[in-house]
Amino acid sequence: MKKKLSILTFFTVLFIYHVVHASKSDQLKVYNFEEFEHWLHKETDSIYVINFWATWCAPCVKEIPYFEKLYENYKDQKVKVLFVSLDFPAQIESRVIPFIERMNMQAQVILLDDTRANRWIPRVDEEWTGAIPATLVYNSSYRKFYQREFDYEELKEIITPLLN
Repeated sequence: MKKKLSILTFFTVLFIYHVVHASKSDQLKVYNFEEFEHWLHKETDSIYVINFWATWCAPCVKEIPYFEKLYENYKDQKVKVLFVSLDFPAQIESRVIPFIERMNMQAQVILLDDTRANRWIPRVDEEWTGAIPATLVYNSSYRKFYQREFDYEELKEIITPLLN
């Protein structure tokens, strides 16, 4: 009986260890553009705010708290905030996930892994040069793409009229 208990204890501890220490990359979904593209054209009554950013982009990092505040203040009003990281997939464990944890990012974050940027950038917006930060805001009656940095008040000015 003691041996069975030890084996059971061993597997229980092993299971708990695996759950607690599961690969952090499981927390961050990675998409190619075709898998991601549906986010650009959702047909619901929600407002989508899709921010393209990277950990190495200083203006992107500066504006993340404003998008997080927008998410927190409007999540119950059908405002969906999605962060699309353009970091390298090889840096998920070493850079992206630690960054997300350090910034305490609560809105959904995905990583776009598609090296064919010249092909997919114009499919996000014809005028996009590929520079970041960049943000797409849309709902069923509004669609605008911005190649610039935001503060919270500017984001709020865009979102507020769309809520009516």
